[in-house]
Amino acid sequence: MKATHEHEWEAAPGLPSALPPGERILWQGAPDWRSLAVHAFHVRKIALYFVFMLAVQALNLMDSAGPIEWKPWWVAASLYALALGLLAGTAWMSARSTLYTLTNKRVVMRIGIVLTLTFNLPFKRIAGAALKPYAGGRGDIALALYPEDRIGWAHLWPHQRAWHVTHPQPTLRCLPEGAQVGEQLLQLWRAERAGEHLSSRDAAPTPVHSHQGLPA
Repeated sequence: MKATHEHEWEAAPGLPSALPPGERILWQGAPDWRSLAVHAFHVRKIALYFVFMLAVQALNLMDSAGPIEWKPWWVAASLYALALGLLAGTAWMSARSTLYTLTNKRVVMRIGIVLTLTFNLPFKRIAGAALKPYAGGRGDIALALYPEDRIGWAHLWPHQRAWHVTHPQPTLRCLPEGAQVGEQLLQLWRAERAGEHLSSRDAAPTPVHSHQGLPA
């Protein structure tokens, strides 16, 4: 993905300041907006619910005595379509305003449609990670932080792991090449922690792992 400047204050696309000596960008990417609409904004589930409600309304209209008045049904259908359109549009804007950056030292998340936030997540502050794959090679990469590094759930949404409210986990959502990025992140994390271990002789860190048990 070719990154471009979205904000004049950025030293480089997705980065609030210039990289220090020895640090370099290895990968940048953003969510696939269609996958984000399905898995983060639940457009598919909501659409099925709307279809069910329209079917129930249609059955009630056909069971009623006298001529069938379809105007309320069409009004409801139009409102449902508008709601789905707004959700899909929000997913598109969210994906367009997001840029994830992977360097040899950290993960950087630039997120936010109206209020832009940038989170720097050094590998030494990442306790673990988990990959949830989707169809077509897409996937979520959730990053578990240490308790003292807690980030507010509302600040991360929708770039957070579902159902982890007390200790939110920043998540790279719906990456088109989720498995490849996850493997690259694993190797970089191991290299960083191995160097840290050799220099400080600390205990071995909790390993980064990949599994398919993340909730949608």
